[in-house]
Amino acid sequence: MIVVAGEALIDLVPGGPGGDDGLPALLPRRGGGPYNTAVALGRLGTPAAFCSRVSTDGFGEALLDGLRAAGVDLSLVQRGPEPTTLAVAAVGADGSAGYGFYAGGTADRLFALPGPLPDETLALCLGTCSLALEPGASAYEALLRREARRGVFILLDPNVRPGVIPDAAAYRERFRSWLPDVRLLKLSAEDAEWLGGSPADWAARGPEAVVVTRGGEGMSVHTRDGRTYAVPAERVEVRDTIGAGDTVNAALLHRLAAAGALSPAGLADLDAAAWTAILSFAARAAALTCARTGAEPPYAAELAPS
Repeated sequence: MIVVAGEALIDLVPGGPGGDDGLPALLPRRGGGPYNTAVALGRLGTPAAFCSRVSTDGFGEALLDGLRAAGVDLSLVQRGPEPTTLAVAAVGADGSAGYGFYAGGTADRLFALPGPLPDETLALCLGTCSLALEPGASAYEALLRREARRGVFILLDPNVRPGVIPDAAAYRERFRSWLPDVRLLKLSAEDAEWLGGSPADWAARGPEAVVVTRGGEGMSVHTRDGRTYAVPAERVEVRDTIGAGDTVNAALLHRLAAAGALSPAGLADLDAAAWTAILSFAARAAALTCARTGAEPPYAAELAPS
C-alpha cells in the first residue's frame, strides 16, 4: 500500500463568463496536491490510503466521497469541525494555473501525528501546502522523518506555493533538511528555480533520483550516480494544468511499485529503458489530466496500450 499525506481542499476553477456584476463564475472541484495523488493512485489500481485531517463540513464530505469512489483507504483520515481550505485558481491562456489560498484556521492545519503507518506500507508521498503551513507542517514533517527511519520509501513533491510561505529562506533550509530522508524527489522546473540548487546538488543530499517536470517540454530524471534520462511531453489540447504534477507522482509510484523498485537499491537498478518507460507513462497520464478541466486524473484503462 502507498500512503499519501497532506491537504485535501476545494479548487474554485473558472467556469465560463461571469454575471452582470463582473464577478467571475467559479466551479468547485475536489483538489489539493496530496488528495489528487491519492485519487490518481486509486484510479490506476494501486492500493492507496490517504492520511490527513478533513473537515466535517459539506466540502469535506464531498472530498471523502471522491476518495471512496477511487477506492482509497480512509482509515488514516482525521476529522474536525474546522472549514475546508479553498484555493481559487486562475488559468492562463496556455492552461497554466495559479492559486490564491484561503487556509486560515482550516482542518488540515490541525493535523496531528498519527501512530505508525500500517506494516504493508511500501511508500509515503508528501508535499505541497501541508509541509508549509503550521502547526500541521511540523506533524507532517515528523511523519516523514519517522517513517523514513522505519524504512518506508519517501517521495517528496514540494509543489511550492510561494503565497503561503511566510519565510522563503527558512522554508528553503527546511526543504534541504528533508532530503536525507527522501528516496525520490519530484518537482517542477518552477519549483527548482524557486528553491535554488540543481538535481545533482539535491541527489547528493539523499535522494536516489530526482524527477523534474517541464510542462510542454516533458520531464527528466537525474540519478545520484550521474545518469540523466528525458522524455517529451504528450501532445494534447490543454484545458488546464491543474493536477498534472500530482498525476505524475501517482504514475511514478504506480510503475515503480509494479517494478518492485520502491527502494534505494530498486531505483539504482533501473536502466535507461526502464526509466524511459516509467517517465513516458507518467507523461501520458499527465497529458490526459491536462486535457480535462480541474484535477481529473486518468483511470488505468485509459492508459492501457492500444
